[in-house]
Amino acid sequence: MAFLAPFRALRPTPASAARVAAVPYDVVSTEEARALATDPLSFLHVSRAEIDLPPTVSPYAADVYERARQNFEALREKAPLVTEDDASLYIYRLTMSGHVQTGVAGGFGLDDYDAGVIKKHEHTRVDKENDRTRHMIELRAQTGPVFLTYRASSDVDNLAASVAKAAPLFDFEAVDGVRHTVWRADVASAARLVSSFAAIPTLYIADGHHRAASAARARASLNGTDPTGGSSETDRVLAVAFPDREMRVLSYNRLVKDFGGTDPDAFLSAVKRAATVRAGGAVPPGQGHVSMFLGREWHDVELPAAPAGASAAASLDVSRLHDVVLGPLLGIGDPRTDPRIEFSGGARGTAALEERVRSGRAAAAFSMHPVRVEDLMTVSDAGDIMPPKSTWFEPKLRDGLLSHLI
Repeated sequence: MAFLAPFRALRPTPASAARVAAVPYDVVSTEEARALATDPLSFLHVSRAEIDLPPTVSPYAADVYERARQNFEALREKAPLVTEDDASLYIYRLTMSGHVQTGVAGGFGLDDYDAGVIKKHEHTRVDKENDRTRHMIELRAQTGPVFLTYRASSDVDNLAASVAKAAPLFDFEAVDGVRHTVWRADVASAARLVSSFAAIPTLYIADGHHRAASAARARASLNGTDPTGGSSETDRVLAVAFPDREMRVLSYNRLVKDFGGTDPDAFLSAVKRAATVRAGGAVPPGQGHVSMFLGREWHDVELPAAPAGASAAASLDVSRLHDVVLGPLLGIGDPRTDPRIEFSGGARGTAALEERVRSGRAAAAFSMHPVRVEDLMTVSDAGDIMPPKSTWFEPKLRDGLLSHLI
């Protein structure tokens, strides 16, 4: 059963929340973070501290983590950031273009993560784990929440709705049009939420695999230096859990840089031999279809079905595209490391794909149909791993609104 615990959040005051809140550290490049962090209170100065150092400095240099610590301490005074007097849980609502999803924010159990109660669907990269682990240890804080989902519970829904009847702690619209509303649960409501989550058998990581893995590594590191075994706060990971029926998944699209030595016409002919190709639009008509932008035209590529007995992960469109087109026709290997493939989150739209191809910075683009939340759960329940960059969840949480001191 899922463990949930209140925590003493470090948070901005309501007056400064909109200025402090920042996009997740891992959805922007250094250059994009530098362009976004025009406000000195932006949490990007903490989560991506390399933006305050010369461009020649590596994002993984020791100076970056020291600057993050310094910026964190400075922000605590300037914003200011305040620590709650009492441990609490929070209701966090995201509203975007008519879509609303409401989650519960708190400390979730790293023992559950280790035991598989909190399930994964992605591999993590050691370099990225090293980065966030060091960031957490340097700051003694988890500064951005993991994004969880679970099979919806009417008990949790009713409790969240009850808490949300009160005046919110934060309520603002970010520059991207997403509204962030946060309520602090009272003691009685928090206790009932804890009990309700204890009846939920499984939680699933939707977004934030590296944050979760890094929290587990930070716990091992910090507890190893503490003869008492460490504080109970190190045994928890900051997360917001949303019911599955409210989740909004966008596509995670693919770009390839070249045709592996062949030409566009030969490549198109090869795709036609491997799949059914028709004239099409920028958005695939359904599961099993991929929209391919080649030259100046969109093509509807209907992929052959997965072989009989294929796993849930191998049956996903992203897997079939790789197995039928990207691997055999282009020679692209591991998509996590092959430099010839890039990924574009669905929030960037298909126009961004067209622009990359038209400008010559990519040879072809593939617009994917979104993976369903139930597919993610099926893959996770089977103990399987989805291909990298399979899901793009939108809207996204903001870093800096609720930090967990460890």
